[in-house]
Amino acid sequence: MTIYGRIKINSEEQLDFLINYLLNEKGEYIPIPKDYQLKRGLLRLLMNIRPPSEISGEFLEVQDEFLSAETLNKTLISPDDIKEVKGKLMLWQGDITTLKVDGIVNAANSKLLGCFMPQHNCIDNVIHSAAGVQLREECNKIMEIQNHDEEVGKAKITSAYNLPSKYVIHTVGPKIPEGQEPSMDKYEDLKSCYVSCLDIAKYNQLESIAFCCISTGVFNFPQDLAAKIAIETVSDYLKSNETTLKHIIFNVFTDKDYLIYKELLNG
Repeated sequence: MTIYGRIKINSEEQLDFLINYLLNEKGEYIPIPKDYQLKRGLLRLLMNIRPPSEISGEFLEVQDEFLSAETLNKTLISPDDIKEVKGKLMLWQGDITTLKVDGIVNAANSKLLGCFMPQHNCIDNVIHSAAGVQLREECNKIMEIQNHDEEVGKAKITSAYNLPSKYVIHTVGPKIPEGQEPSMDKYEDLKSCYVSCLDIAKYNQLESIAFCCISTGVFNFPQDLAAKIAIETVSDYLKSNETTLKHIIFNVFTDKDYLIYKELLNG
């Protein structure tokens, strides 16, 4: 429960405050639904479409308490909870925003600012929505300093804000034109994504990292080949590099990906 002004407000009142703030910021008025879930969806929509810019400390205080409470109400998963284990490699199926690890990997686009499509179900949108508006702002500062789009196969690290992880590692995977097979260059680009993330984890002394299935969604990389690249690249990296990493989680969402990874890890 947040103290707004001098009055304590509950989660629904927090939601109303956040929605009204973002609408006022845009100079717009729309009727706010009474249903809690519809209202929650409206907040996510407004966060998704908001460009990176400074925001008041009052908004951040209310947002952070609201999102942190949502996170704590989820069933959080730590490496010790994961049963599919082969050495340092682990397999887990579920929502990456519930993983209590040092770093989670976000499959980003070249602008590195998150997904602006309202309530889109891509992992980029899901991560930014759960983290809060500060994540887009930090990414924007990185990109302003860099002054060019993020290259495919590279990665950047940010704080995770209201997620249960400590950091988010953003990497841009290769896109495959629909109906085409990946070229050798695309193969190497995807491999570079994993190496870049592992290098960042090593540099920042992370002990646990969770990889999403990079490039297999709207970027059209074949799931079976992407999984093979992921496991081979990580395994080769561990053989040839000293690292602080103790747990490397392959986080999958679909049943198909789970079965692909399970077969490869047990093969």
